[in-house]
Amino acid sequence: MQQRFVRAALTVCLLLGSVVAFASPSERLAEAVRFETVSYQDKSLINYQAFQDLHQYLRGAFPLVFSSFQIETVNDHSLLLRWPGTDESLKPVLFTAHMDVVPIEPGTEQDWQHPPFAGVVADGRIYGRGTLDDKEGMMGLLEAAEQLLSQGFTPTRGLVFAFGHDEEISGPQGATALAARMMELGLQFEWMVDEGGMILEDYPLVPGRQVAMINIAEKGYLTLTLTATGEGGHASRPPVVSTIGRLSAALARIEANPFPSRMVGPVRAMFESLAPHVEQPEKLIFSNLWLTGDLVANNMAEDPLTASYVRTTTALTMFNAGVKENVVPQRAEAKVNFRLLPGDTAESVLGYIEGIVDDPAIEITYDSWKIIPAVADDEGGGFAVIREAVGAVYPDALVVPSLLVATTDTRHYTEVTDNLYRFHGILVASKQGKSIHGTDEYITQDSYLKSIEVARHMLQLAAQ
Repeated sequence: MQQRFVRAALTVCLLLGSVVAFASPSERLAEAVRFETVSYQDKSLINYQAFQDLHQYLRGAFPLVFSSFQIETVNDHSLLLRWPGTDESLKPVLFTAHMDVVPIEPGTEQDWQHPPFAGVVADGRIYGRGTLDDKEGMMGLLEAAEQLLSQGFTPTRGLVFAFGHDEEISGPQGATALAARMMELGLQFEWMVDEGGMILEDYPLVPGRQVAMINIAEKGYLTLTLTATGEGGHASRPPVVSTIGRLSAALARIEANPFPSRMVGPVRAMFESLAPHVEQPEKLIFSNLWLTGDLVANNMAEDPLTASYVRTTTALTMFNAGVKENVVPQRAEAKVNFRLLPGDTAESVLGYIEGIVDDPAIEITYDSWKIIPAVADDEGGGFAVIREAVGAVYPDALVVPSLLVATTDTRHYTEVTDNLYRFHGILVASKQGKSIHGTDEYITQDSYLKSIEVARHMLQLAAQ
């Protein structure tokens, strides 16, 4: 009797411990959303226990992965997973994603169809912060690997997964530490793929056809701090030019003088790939960018939706001055954020802005990112693998190289690989883009399930 009771109790424990593995992929992604792994600029606000709880959940959700791979927790909160290949002479391939998400803007909570961390599955969608950026990327890779392991798949070339915990605040403790650990292990990769590119279902130049954008480069990141100092005092006796007025005038000049537009390599490659598939006159224009490139770039610069592809962008983001309504401040400070086209540098941007400001009473300082990844090979093996994986799931999709106008963790991995791609195989509508870091983020269930198929094909092809 006692033995039967113990046996039954053990069976119940095993079932409870593994029940998460029997949920659907959509339900598992929804559960991952419920862990509030939010990265705040003020690190004292970060709930690091949420990351530990997510790790524990992943171990139960993907038992084959966590029992078969070589697992390391790096810097307490990031994960490094290694799937050894049978041929150690081949360089492995690196797949990355991040488990942290951005905060919800205070006051916008009521604008969500469902609470942002409720992880609701409804109406053919999975709702919540991280469903697009970037828990779907991490969960999709794990789902794909779990499926392959269940089928007895063994890679010839090793595969490595790296999941950072602070990409949304530039990755100083996550991807940086992961890359350092890889170098300690002597890992060098044939190529890598991170978040970024997606499959667009409504690309305007090719109506009715899905377009997979594989980002072969990303823009750099730079913030300049402008500080004006001058005479302050009582508001009843204001100076002729206040610090606020001086700094405001400088910012107005900066905003009125955007960087010149130009056609860069990744964008040129995108249009050249599109050329055979578009109608006239675009076909003629895109086929002769040696002649028409400047015209295309100038036209794109006129539209805020496309300007970021052809110019280093300027965004006035912060302004701080004053402590009381009747006191003229002696100091005013502003921050201006730039996203740099390939070829531009912190020094070239600073020189351009100094020429526009042209005011010795305004100090300009910056702390730039030291590394901007090089443009990856759009004819190389990594690009070919991604293209074939997309074609296996979306046979009619047009696959093109492109430029990511945002930034990722890839810059932290430039010491371990030369070719860095950015692509997760999710299908999205253009309108969904504004929900990334915004309100009402969601992914359709069909898109997510197919992204897992794309990931599975990528892993299989990369492992050859």
